[in-house]
Amino acid sequence: MIDIGRMNTLIARRITSIGFYLGDPDTDAGDPTDDILLPRKYVPESLSVGDTIEVFVYKDYDDRPIATTLTPHILRDEFAPLPVAAVSSVGAFLEWGLEKHLLVPYREQSHPLEVGQWCVAYMYLDEETARLVASTKVNRFLDDDVTDLLENDPVDLLAYEITDLGVNVIINDRHKGLLYHSEVFRPVAVGDRMPGFIKRVRDDGLVDVSLQPIGFQKVEPSAQVILDALKARNGFLPLTDHSDPKAIYETLEMSKKTFKKAIGTLYKERKIVLQKDGIALV
Repeated sequence: MIDIGRMNTLIARRITSIGFYLGDPDTDAGDPTDDILLPRKYVPESLSVGDTIEVFVYKDYDDRPIATTLTPHILRDEFAPLPVAAVSSVGAFLEWGLEKHLLVPYREQSHPLEVGQWCVAYMYLDEETARLVASTKVNRFLDDDVTDLLENDPVDLLAYEITDLGVNVIINDRHKGLLYHSEVFRPVAVGDRMPGFIKRVRDDGLVDVSLQPIGFQKVEPSAQVILDALKARNGFLPLTDHSDPKAIYETLEMSKKTFKKAIGTLYKERKIVLQKDGIALV
């Protein structure tokens, strides 16, 4: 069965003046629904009848299934950050790496989209039209069952919304999470992908995340970062537990809280000395 909106491995059944017609290797030839055109401009020179080829299948401007060897920036039932290429009376159109732009109908926009703006979208196959469409109302596509998430688990984060409280993120392309502004020490924009950690799974199912490991587990690697920075700067850093958090982050890319725990560990291990104007290697 050929999957619209996904990558398919198909067999080249016949060649014409406009390209190759492809089909499902597991389906008998002759089925009109199993006859997908790969336009000549996308046909590799080495392709011959009987060969298999991996292609992406979608619908062209005439609403016919068509194949391409181009790799789109988003696949069906996935999330991805995409720029807005155009806006019309039917909705906004996203640039996703193919000639035909991806439609976000007005009913599927969490807020009005503008040309040049980046947004995080979810692509799905509309049951009524059998067409690929996108939605920026990502919350309704996220999984509320977070029983597989544990504190301090390393996760992948995709920022999709900035609020007064923090940054709403998609965890592992599946769950909703929140990254508080007070715990972010670098710019984060909609569409940014970044590694993170589960900070807390609340009783109500909401999930707090962090860009750093939680608790004691983050002290050891942070301590090593400080030691490496000291060695690179002739054994001295002009940072103390009274330093501005921004200065600490600009120098070491860690929060002030993590910095204080790490230097406390290093001091107890007698690897550094604490001075009035900074810290130094022993």
